[in-house]
Amino acid sequence: MKTVFCDVAVIGSGPGGLASAIAAKQNGAKELLLIERDREPGGILLQCIHNGFGVEIFKQDLPGPAYAQHFIREAQQAGVSMLLDTMVLEISKDKRIIASSKTNGMLAIQAKAVILAMGCRERTRAQVRLPGSRPAGVYTAGTAQRWVNVEGFMPGKKFVILGSGDIGMIMARRLTFEGAKVERVLEIMPYLSGLMRNYVQCLQDFDIPLQMQHTIKRIIGNERVEAVETVAVDDHWSEIPGSEETIECDTLLLSVGLIPENELSQQVGIQLDPLTAGPFVDNHFQTSVEGFFAAGNVVHVYDLVDWVTSAGLQAGESAARYASGKLCCDEKEIPVRHGQNVHHVIPHFLDINSLKDGEKQLQMRVTKPLEQPVKVQVLDGTELIASRTLPYARPGEMVTIGLKEKHMEQIKNATQLVVQVIEKEGSK
Repeated sequence: MKTVFCDVAVIGSGPGGLASAIAAKQNGAKELLLIERDREPGGILLQCIHNGFGVEIFKQDLPGPAYAQHFIREAQQAGVSMLLDTMVLEISKDKRIIASSKTNGMLAIQAKAVILAMGCRERTRAQVRLPGSRPAGVYTAGTAQRWVNVEGFMPGKKFVILGSGDIGMIMARRLTFEGAKVERVLEIMPYLSGLMRNYVQCLQDFDIPLQMQHTIKRIIGNERVEAVETVAVDDHWSEIPGSEETIECDTLLLSVGLIPENELSQQVGIQLDPLTAGPFVDNHFQTSVEGFFAAGNVVHVYDLVDWVTSAGLQAGESAARYASGKLCCDEKEIPVRHGQNVHHVIPHFLDINSLKDGEKQLQMRVTKPLEQPVKVQVLDGTELIASRTLPYARPGEMVTIGLKEKHMEQIKNATQLVVQVIEKEGSK
């Protein structure tokens, strides 16, 4: 088996992987390999033909393939070597990767630093335990998206969509464009899972009804889906008797959440956060195993691709510095924890000395919609370190707050930082 040596190996060529590879090259990684299991780079962006990408970075409203192509071209110009149609089979703590491809056969890759950028996958019917028969016609929204946008195949004519995730709402509009009828979008929570802009542009603008606090009680059909029985639920997700309704349809799409793809991370022994299912990372995006970095949706699921790219750029820079022996972290990294109304916060640890290099962003998701003006606060115990005011905070949208060099004196003696989002006094 042939062995290839490199400074940095990047696994995954979606927006996080491409940005990581570009940044690593720009920061001194002479030998870099980008490993991708698909036949072309770009990841999930290649099937996302709708607009909405690049608003933050390029100040343009681009479709997914155009956004991806910008970074594919930049990676090629930077001299990034790509191993396409190549599957990573094993990875070990000594940064040795075993991969397989039709072109190269079995290949060993020995890296000085590894960036994990495998993205995420969709939850399936089995993971949300939908009862009923097992007919054809039950698909994840992303599968349907690939069929319609890439393969040119319509999976059905009459749809019900479970979940108000962004892919589900976007597919409701896309299927309507293709002449299908979307009967209903159901959401078990009392609030949206995705972005408000997608609710407005994809559901409201096309008169597609959305029912909150509703789910599917039973899938009906033998060979093919014939209908679904829906039911309302209370605040504890218990079914409300008498609220059942049967909706005729031939296809059920599931948009019930995404899970970071971390089987390779587990092979290495990287510690995963049970709240996000992604690795614990510091602000360099280094994981609990030295020399392994993670970027993008493999860490936690982002709302905007621009944030995935930004994380990839930071991870790539950090990995290149590590490979050259220039990444110096403070022995004491401060834990960052979630507080009131915050589900989780990234990064999990903060290298204080890195604040000298510029502002460091803390990113979080809130546990419930806060539609009144809110304060995002970083605390050391009861002492306020940083604060910002936002007009609202919603679970489907990332919330950020920056820490700067001026905050170093307050932070350096802290045992941990707690981030909370609270309603602003007098906002009601």
